[in-house]
Amino acid sequence: MTWVIQPTAAGDAPRPGELVVARNRKWDGMAHWVVPGYGLGEDEHGWWIYQGRGEFISRPGAALHTRSDAVLLIPRAGGYAATFYDETNPGDFRVYVDLAWDLSWRRIGEPAGPGHPGVVEFHMVDMDLDVIRSSRHGVFVDDEDEFSDHTVSMAYPDGLVAAVRAECTRIHAAVLDATGPFEGISDAWMALGRKDYS
Repeated sequence: MTWVIQPTAAGDAPRPGELVVARNRKWDGMAHWVVPGYGLGEDEHGWWIYQGRGEFISRPGAALHTRSDAVLLIPRAGGYAATFYDETNPGDFRVYVDLAWDLSWRRIGEPAGPGHPGVVEFHMVDMDLDVIRSSRHGVFVDDEDEFSDHTVSMAYPDGLVAAVRAECTRIHAAVLDATGPFEGISDAWMALGRKDYS
């Protein structure tokens, strides 16, 4: 069976200013990271979400307050979600791309007047592999071992494995070459988020 990455449907996508709760899960349904943010807007690449410093984020067995600002890109097309950081990040990551499957929006609250924006959840299946741009180590693929382990323990279908690996190769090249959404346009979205939500 051939597995095809589907575009992210725009139907319930967030409007600027709306609360966006990113809820990730694993292939077997286990909960993964939950991260809040605010919708900033959209462009030809997809939807941009501001995730500010000091927000509480969690996954089973881990919880913390974020130590720097970030912007999250949910692409119109592609099997990934990309988080962008700047030099204020205490770690050395500047771009962190999660390879993903089944990206979707779910509206859970309509706007209710001034000061009460709507609420949207973003859902995806985290497929283990990550493409990272590090200020010290350059661009690399991480968590190959986790992907290999889960291919067996979670019984990833062969077609899915092939699709995720192909997408990983494509994203790695785009991050390495700084093309498409990885060419620095996240800076303007970060500035907008800080102006409106810091």
